[in-house]
Amino acid sequence: MGSRSKIDLAYIAGFLDGDGSLMLQLKKRKDGKLKWRFMGTICFYQDSRHEKPLSWIRKVLSIGYLSKRNDGISELRINGFAQISDILENLQPFIRFKKIQAAAMITAMNILSEKAGSKLTEKDLRKLVECMMTVQNSNYMAKRKKTRKELLKILDLTP
Repeated sequence: MGSRSKIDLAYIAGFLDGDGSLMLQLKKRKDGKLKWRFMGTICFYQDSRHEKPLSWIRKVLSIGYLSKRNDGISELRINGFAQISDILENLQPFIRFKKIQAAAMITAMNILSEKAGSKLTEKDLRKLVECMMTVQNSNYMAKRKKTRKELLKILDLTP
């Protein structure tokens, strides 16, 4: 990796630290054997009048979906367990303020990219809940999130 790539990664990490978020969620599911699924997301936000940096980040990372919200904010969303892990591992040396969240996300994404939902063990699920709580407790919360107890109940891990 050349110096330009490191400079690009450092810029993207700074953007993530300031105008980005890392999310690890448990989503309800109507289809399939399991009634839930895990979802990991890296999201970058910017006023829609100044969304060029988001397009540049998308181009550098070669992944993501750019969309405009009704409130005048544009988002670049990146999903995919292996892709998120790879991106965060490359950004990790440059991340300053979201180090704890990034480490928890990498751990979770590695577990999820290695095993399908039905093959996750109780130990895996408990580790994922721990990672979710780490990310959630480090994030600014606009609305109430699920508690550890609620997550364990959804995953049928309560006695």
